[in-house]
This record gives sequence, structure tokens and C-alpha cells, in this order.
Amino acid sequence: MRIDKLLSNMGYGSRKDVKALVKSKSVTVNETIVRDSGQKVNPEKDLIMVGENVVKYKPYIYLMMHKPPGVISATDDQYDKTVIDLLAPEFQHYKPFPVGRLDKDTEGLLLITNDGQLAHQLLSPKKDVGKTYYAKISGNVTDEDVLAFAAGVLLEDGYKTKPATLNILSAGSQSEIEVTITEGKFHQVKRMFEAVGKKVVYLKRLSMGELELDQSLKLGTYRELNSEELSYCKSIK
Repeated sequence: MRIDKLLSNMGYGSRKDVKALVKSKSVTVNETIVRDSGQKVNPEKDLIMVGENVVKYKPYIYLMMHKPPGVISATDDQYDKTVIDLLAPEFQHYKPFPVGRLDKDTEGLLLITNDGQLAHQLLSPKKDVGKTYYAKISGNVTDEDVLAFAAGVLLEDGYKTKPATLNILSAGSQSEIEVTITEGKFHQVKRMFEAVGKKVVYLKRLSMGELELDQSLKLGTYRELNSEELSYCKSIK
């Protein structure tokens, strides 16, 4: 890989900016000053430094965010704050994106990465990756609803959902439930409950497959995936 491409990818500016860094003799490879911004390097073996800072190259980032309500799952928006806006510049320069979407008023687990292949696999209906949500429902959720979800629910547009697992945590005029779906249609959980005559008043995603929301993450905060979580995500490929 060219040194200018590597440093540009790592947030040191455009290739023009990197060229200026090289010209100022600020860049070294294996303790030798770089004089050509097109010099080839091996990021896995070479010691690359800018000034006194060691450059640790990584092509991809994998972040777990506890998405807060009021923020949209998008890379940019003209009107609303996005989940990418919540990231520090050190992660934003990777040009990451959210894996799937959570509604603006929904909170919970959101994976953010720049690994397009991994995102495709996690979202592919063929992989049947379950997404589990906790919800508060206006209306009494019954065993009949559990059976209806297990059979697949017919939505208002005529689409029949894939079977879903519905667990009733508490029933009553405002019920509490957990539901696991394996697809991600627009507003799917909300529309499924509307189809059985009820309304979601609070929704939080708890997990995607074996990737579970870190309960220590406060709303709007995030962290990089640990090795076990990353291994799971990559095992889906």
C-alpha cells in the first residue's frame, strides 16, 4: 500500500496533506524518513510514524452504540442529528454507516462499521439473524398474539412476515414483551402489533444474533467490539 493512501485512510488528511507531511520530513518508516509519498509500505510489518505518533493501521472499525431516541440511523441528514454525528472524528474519517436502521424514536443496540460485506451478511434474510426487542405495548398482549406472531403476521400492505418469537413479560392495559424477528421491514415490530390491534409505545433493541447490547453503555455512547463479539460477527460471513 502507498504511504499517502494509508495515512489518508487513517485521518491524516487528503493525499495533498500527506504529501506536505512527507515534505516536512515528519513521516518515517522503520525509523527512516520518507521522501516519496508514493512509497510502498506493509502496514502489518512496518513501523510507521508521523512525528512521535505510531500509526496503527486498521482498515475497518466495528462499534456498538446504544442509540438514543431522537437521532436517526443514517450517515447524514439535512435536518436531524444522525448516529454518525455522535462519533468522535477518529472514527468518522472511516466513513462508517449503521448496520440496518432503528426508527428515530427507537433506542438500543446499533452496530456501526465501514465493513460492507459484514453488514450485508448480518442483514441478509438468508442468514436468519434474529433481532430481539423489548417493547411496551398499549393493549393486552395475549397467547393468541403469541401464536399469530409464530405463524407470521399479515401487515396492512398485504405482506406476511416471517415467523417471529413473542414472549409476554407482563400483560395488562400496557403490556411488556420481548419479540425476536429475523427480517427488517420498515417499522416492522410496530406494524406487526398494529396488525393485531395494539400499539408500540416504547421500543428498544436488545440484540442482533449473539451480539448483545452492553448494558453499561449509556444512551448515545459507544465502544469498539471486543474480540469475542467481533469473532461472532465475522463468523456470519
